[in-house]
Amino acid sequence: MATSGSKDFELDVADYVEEAFERCGIELRTGYDLKSSTRSLNLMLAEWANRGLNQWSIKEKTVDMVKDTKTYNIDSTNATAPIDVLDVFIRETVGQDTTDIPMTRLSRAEYAHITTKSTTGKPNQFFINKQLTPTISVWPAPDKSSTYTIHMNVLTRMDDADAGANTLDLPFRFYPCLAAGLAYYLSLKRAPERTQMLKALYEEEFARALAQDEDRASFRVSPSLRSYNNA
Repeated sequence: MATSGSKDFELDVADYVEEAFERCGIELRTGYDLKSSTRSLNLMLAEWANRGLNQWSIKEKTVDMVKDTKTYNIDSTNATAPIDVLDVFIRETVGQDTTDIPMTRLSRAEYAHITTKSTTGKPNQFFINKQLTPTISVWPAPDKSSTYTIHMNVLTRMDDADAGANTLDLPFRFYPCLAAGLAYYLSLKRAPERTQMLKALYEEEFARALAQDEDRASFRVSPSLRSYNNA
């Protein structure tokens, strides 16, 4: 049996829009249809970010710490601006030796109730201020310069769906979820009689995609030897 030998199947924005219109049982006819669909697609990508479905857009960021400075910008570049910070640790460098120090995340209320924010020492707690330009505040403030570096795994924004010829930055396994989701979004405006059915299909595909997007760890079962030792 002959196979294609190719693994380059990829849909662009116009392909997803056409697929969604077909699932809604309607025909894509005008430039406004494409514009409206692209807007819905970008809104759906924002929904994915809120629901945590973009683990492939995780990036590592580092910030050099300065003595007595407790608050730092995470990233001011729009293209890589973080949606959320997943985990943080401090790397302490002394000569040729480095030590990674785990950090504990504080809520806004917990950080606000720290009355000694100017205390200096080895930072071990952090607070993320989710503004348009997010910042990270650490406690205690660093007692040294050129010694501590903040290391963060951050969830960044996915690229927008702009022109119809553009492709999207998502893995192959998420194509079905995107097609199903866009069809559901378009049905709200163009085919309400199909909304319930398309929403059910979208949620099914979303749950499957989310399960694939989660971190996985090795699972080991260690048998108990107690009964043998007591024999």
